[in-house]
Amino acid sequence: MRNFKIIAGILTIILLASCQEVEDDFLDAPAPSSLEEPVIFSNADLARGAVDGILEPMGQTNSYRGRFIPYYGFNTDAEWNYNSDEPGNAAGELCTYDADPTNTQMNTDNNAWAMMYSGIERANICIRGIRAYGNPEPGNALGQLLGEALTYRAIYYADLMKAWGDVPARFEPISTETIYLPKTNRDIIYKQIIADLEEASTLVAWPNETSATTSVERVNKAFVKGFRARLAMVASGFQQYPDGVRRSNDPELSVANMYTLALNECLDVINSGTAQLTPSFETLWRNLNEEVLAAGRESLWEIPFAAGRGRVLFSFAVRHRGVDQHTAQPRGGIAGPLPTVFYDYDEADLRRDVTCVPYEWGNPVNEFAQQQLVGLDTWYFGKYRYEWMTRRVTSTNDDGINKIYMRYAEVLLIAAEAANELQGPGAAAPYLKEIRMRAFPPALHAEKVDNYVNSLTSSQAMFNAIVKEHEFEFTGEMERKQALIRWNLLGDNLAQAKVKMTNLRNRTGEYANVPSTLYYKYEADGETLDIYGLNRNENTNPGPEYSSFDWTSLTDIQINSLFQVGVDPDNRQFWPIWQVFIDASNGQLVNDYGY
Repeated sequence: MRNFKIIAGILTIILLASCQEVEDDFLDAPAPSSLEEPVIFSNADLARGAVDGILEPMGQTNSYRGRFIPYYGFNTDAEWNYNSDEPGNAAGELCTYDADPTNTQMNTDNNAWAMMYSGIERANICIRGIRAYGNPEPGNALGQLLGEALTYRAIYYADLMKAWGDVPARFEPISTETIYLPKTNRDIIYKQIIADLEEASTLVAWPNETSATTSVERVNKAFVKGFRARLAMVASGFQQYPDGVRRSNDPELSVANMYTLALNECLDVINSGTAQLTPSFETLWRNLNEEVLAAGRESLWEIPFAAGRGRVLFSFAVRHRGVDQHTAQPRGGIAGPLPTVFYDYDEADLRRDVTCVPYEWGNPVNEFAQQQLVGLDTWYFGKYRYEWMTRRVTSTNDDGINKIYMRYAEVLLIAAEAANELQGPGAAAPYLKEIRMRAFPPALHAEKVDNYVNSLTSSQAMFNAIVKEHEFEFTGEMERKQALIRWNLLGDNLAQAKVKMTNLRNRTGEYANVPSTLYYKYEADGETLDIYGLNRNENTNPGPEYSSFDWTSLTDIQINSLFQVGVDPDNRQFWPIWQVFIDASNGQLVNDYGY
């Protein structure tokens, strides 16, 4: 696991300290001396330390590590945060489309907003310095570093706009004139970072093409192109503007332009042969938990948390109630799939049991715990498991597992969506088939892959299938919310999710044949559950060696906690800018969207 490197020698310390003065005091940064930048950015080793430092703010407690990753992305038609049903819970309000600018989880001057701009400032200094002193070219070390810096800046801006909509744009280091800036129309920022990524793609190498791109913790050309495709789809998609939910009015960001760009970028990645689906969906997630970092596989780029930083499992793993045989960190499980998701999968879909886990690890005896059922209302993301790690976590708060930022499966689904829009369902079919081929055993490919995809003969039918496939592929990765927004499906699908959960609770409609009782016993290892009754129509007691478990707990309060009664999620697609930043903006920043 790569540590966040802030420095490479004393000169880099000086450079980044100048950035920190802006972060801490919101004052003008002293310009680096005439010695610092020429020395640092003409030397690849020193510049590497500065570029690595761009990512350091992600590891801060109130940044990606402990706020943005745990809370952005909820609630959707597939995922919810368990704090959502606690009235007045500040973390829950971030997920129920009901946050206000004084939210106590977020309204701090070292919050994710501040840390993202800290990263942007570091990137701006690196970009300026490498351009001025580094002679960056495709194939040389400083070219790779410039491409990385441009990409990191684009990541920060993409995530700022994902969470807040229009935000201030700053593409040069802070000066006296630019301390206080108003918000910029996000269309302008999208065009800038899409152009930046085009440049970056000419500078960085393909996965494993050079020693700099052998790890998923380093930026490579496949990621840059895939990320650029994602941003093109978002920029041309529906989203909430101050005047309503709509697509961009900028002709440069039209569907025709952006979908063409996205498809071309995806085809470049696909045809390069430098990325591929991991043959087994379970192996993909075991690799993440086992910290397999080799590039050229499915994961295109990961936020590189060190062992003492990062709370991906701490937040999302299958819950452990105490120190046991698998972990010394009793955590996980603040969020999970909606109870309906397991039953929306095809029972033969190999992704289902990896994604949706109906048990936790109970209170240990002599540090030995068993799996135990928790209830219909509580499912865990099985993609994240302490029990799959090869390293024992002993930290109180951090597990150090990376966050996958983008993987090759998304490239395939973007290609399918763009091809369907531009060329029709026949052009989209090969990409959707590739996703589904991994999802089902080979013996079922004729039925579940070929026949299913070939039956999608209209563009609308293909689009609907892609929306569903996205859920089955990405539940638990916090990618769904932005996708629903750009498809203009957020409000409708959340409302439908409430109806579906009510039907599941009542065993009516599409869930009429879901059993109300589970039966379980333990396997020979004494810790693993053998469960009968999870599948539809499994209603018969399998034998006296099994114990029974009531499978009905799901209340109106829980169902309605998906989003607050009286709140329209389409009018709350973004978080408000937190009051501490409004107050410190010299009157430049204001909240829209009725906040």
